[in-house]
Amino acid sequence: MNTPSFDSITLGEMDQVKLMNRTDQKFWFHSDNLPDLLEMVKDDYFLLHIEGENKLPYATTYFDTENNRMFAAHHNGKLNRFKIRKRSYVNSGISFLESKFKNNKGRTIKKRIPCAHNNNFTTTEAQFINTYTPFTTSELIPSLINRFSRLTLVNKNFKERCTIDLDIEFEKSHKTISLEKLVIVEIKSDGKSNASPLGLALRENRIKTNGFSKYCIGRSITDPQLKRNAFKQKIRTIQKVTQTSIHLI
Repeated sequence: MNTPSFDSITLGEMDQVKLMNRTDQKFWFHSDNLPDLLEMVKDDYFLLHIEGENKLPYATTYFDTENNRMFAAHHNGKLNRFKIRKRSYVNSGISFLESKFKNNKGRTIKKRIPCAHNNNFTTTEAQFINTYTPFTTSELIPSLINRFSRLTLVNKNFKERCTIDLDIEFEKSHKTISLEKLVIVEIKSDGKSNASPLGLALRENRIKTNGFSKYCIGRSITDPQLKRNAFKQKIRTIQKVTQTSIHLI
């Protein structure tokens, strides 16, 4: 996909809008809608470029307990819930161990440290998990692999960052399911302003905010043993919107 002509921003320049404590809005839709949306907002945002590339590949391994405590908390709508993952920025070879905490006020608080992208935990990584989550590394096992490509937009007021995820696929036990026609947009801000140009463009195109957890959807469509009643309607809607057949194995 060719992107419109955005002004570019580097990774270093983007540091001033990390938004590790933020509010999130998510939207998802068929990829055919994306070029027009980008054209509408190209003057309002910078587009992240790294070594001349703007569509950047990511790889993520999520961890959970053997009895799926984190997935169950999401499925049951529990607030004050966690995700633990190792995420790699594939082109650069940089990886982070991350904890994401969604509190009961709807804010997402993210902590991260550099790591090696593997299924083991160093002493430093174990200390990080002990400090920022109620879990220990001895109870965590890999639960899902997720790959996607991402465009990252930074509002020229430096108070908002938007991620646009494409080419989404999930892997569990060497079985891969792709949602290649799906686009997931996340608008991340400090919560103090509703004046998001991308948010306004989405609403103008009648695309409404709609929660989407790659972890929960990915696990629901790859693991037949999980309770997933809370996500079945969303999965059916994804199939309808993207015209993709997803077999709940």
